[in-house]
Amino acid sequence: MIDVVEIQKILPHRFPFLLVDRVTEISNSESLTGYKNVTIGEQIFEGHFPGHPIYPGVMILEGMAQAGGILAFKSMNLSDEDIDNKVVYFMSIDRAKFRTPVRPGDRLEYRMRVLKHKGTIWILEGKAYVDDKLVSEAELKAMIVDK
Repeated sequence: MIDVVEIQKILPHRFPFLLVDRVTEISNSESLTGYKNVTIGEQIFEGHFPGHPIYPGVMILEGMAQAGGILAFKSMNLSDEDIDNKVVYFMSIDRAKFRTPVRPGDRLEYRMRVLKHKGTIWILEGKAYVDDKLVSEAELKAMIVDK
């Protein structure tokens, strides 16, 4: 398990843009499962949409990207100093689908799987679930680079 304090040592993101609360399972170079608790107190719901709050699909994709970044960094066995000097850039997001709206009160679970890894390039399959129901999926391509 990786808690939010450890996640903040890996990712540069901070509130309100840190979108992974916890990693519950990780198998280096293979897969990661983590989640975000979606709450009504998030700023995004002030405008998306008043009276009918829906968590934006682009935020789900960003959460997948952050979960994928954690998986890549943890898989590379980098030192804390190396992690501080590197960042993950996403190169493409393909085949994105949104199947069911995500609402405040949902626990959004990210399930990431490595499709291919060569050097600093990672291709990941991302799926997002609420209560074991698929709500979104995409294929993400990323590269680890020096800051």
